[in-house]
Amino acid sequence: MAKQKLRVFISSVQKELEVERVFVSGMVSTDSELSSLCDIVLFEKEPLSGKKAAKPYLRCLAGCDVYVLILGREYGEKGGLISATHEEYRFAQEKNMPILIFIRGKHDLERHKKTQDFFEEIKKDGHTYRRFHDRQDLGPELKKSLIRVLQEIFHVPVKSLRQRNNTVEWKVSAFEQQELNVSANGIDLAVASRWLQLTTATNAQIMNHLREKGLVRRNSEGSGFSAMASGLIFLGKNPSLVFPHCKILVDAYTGTELDSTPKDQMTLSEPVPSMIEKIIDFIIRNTRHPIQVVGIRRVSLDEYPTTALREAVVNAIAHRNYDDAARSIYVRLFFDRIEVLSPGDLMPPLTIAKLLKGTFNPCSRNPILAQYLAQFGLMEQRGSGILRMKKAMIDHGLNAPQYSYKDGFFTVTLKGPGADLSRIQKPVLKEVPVGKETVLSERQKEIARWLAEGEAITNQICQKRLRISKVTAMNDLKELVNAGLAEQTGKGRSVRYIYKAGKR
Repeated sequence: MAKQKLRVFISSVQKELEVERVFVSGMVSTDSELSSLCDIVLFEKEPLSGKKAAKPYLRCLAGCDVYVLILGREYGEKGGLISATHEEYRFAQEKNMPILIFIRGKHDLERHKKTQDFFEEIKKDGHTYRRFHDRQDLGPELKKSLIRVLQEIFHVPVKSLRQRNNTVEWKVSAFEQQELNVSANGIDLAVASRWLQLTTATNAQIMNHLREKGLVRRNSEGSGFSAMASGLIFLGKNPSLVFPHCKILVDAYTGTELDSTPKDQMTLSEPVPSMIEKIIDFIIRNTRHPIQVVGIRRVSLDEYPTTALREAVVNAIAHRNYDDAARSIYVRLFFDRIEVLSPGDLMPPLTIAKLLKGTFNPCSRNPILAQYLAQFGLMEQRGSGILRMKKAMIDHGLNAPQYSYKDGFFTVTLKGPGADLSRIQKPVLKEVPVGKETVLSERQKEIARWLAEGEAITNQICQKRLRISKVTAMNDLKELVNAGLAEQTGKGRSVRYIYKAGKR
């Protein structure tokens, strides 16, 4: 029987230190030995349990073996007298768990007053801690501390750091963490402001927020900013000016094979959110939309489900091997299929067989970029995208996605209906009684379409996709619940809305 891996819980103010959290997860999950001995647990990435709990994060922590606290300036939201992070720390104390503590920055007086008090409590409890400035400092310190805990407390043999220095380290995020000698003027601030929800902020304020999230860095002389590779890839106006391979080539062919005269084509190099939408528009423009009668209406159907298209494109961007400068991403449309080619094979221990069976844990070659995409509402990081893509295709009347690796490309193939357009299923939403549909706004209908395609929608997803306020999103979701089209599940940070039409 295989040994049960130790679970290492990362505790911090999620919003303030989200980049550090996902960096730690990526660092460990792609370390060949550490990943075989332990799993990093981020509460926000854990699967939903479906059970009611007043403080689900403490229940999650109770199932872990090691507690890691990363403390910054912010104290976090208080569910009671103290913040969730503070509660997690005290819970770990009570359970006598091994505790590793990392403090970002040296200027303690700049921290929130309650954070200062929290820090003093840590000192009184007799804990040692390590300070760090950025991820490059945090990574080696956390790895050394984790190895020591594994060896001395759990008696798990781990290679010494000296032995490991000759192996390939930092194979995840090496590209996206590059500090470039490129002006941050290449960042598209309009897209950045939408992502950060800072529509009224000045350029300087936007830049400071981007610096906090690790997309740009302040120049050493203090004047202006330079881009990080992750920032240029994600929000760059034209990333291929610096990285020629960071572009996407999209071609549409009339037949079933490559030929020298595609009927339509496009080359993209711009902010990732913009590229994704342009690719979806290109596919819609170059695929068929048969008309069917549903009830008393004539409706235009899509040849492919948008959910599956978006997942395939987003995954290609999020998980490609950016160190491979000889290849770019390709999206190819044929009469009978769509192929999305992304440089690089799956990250171990993922395999095509595991993807097909659905028996895998999420793993990303570029965890920081994946985190940015998740914050924009373009993907989730629970590994649910592959399953959602399969469900969308089958529900649409098509075959499940196919996967292959050849000539340096991992390819997702979405088989279309070919000559038999009657295979395409009518959208579930079109079966909603006309009386219900007519009372919805266009924005609410769009949310209902996402729900009907099988997505679990949050208030934040609605805000980011539709560029609306939190209150507006809340009201729209409430209207869908009242109309019997949506059902709320979970509480607090776990609230999701799922499709409910036909259940009343």
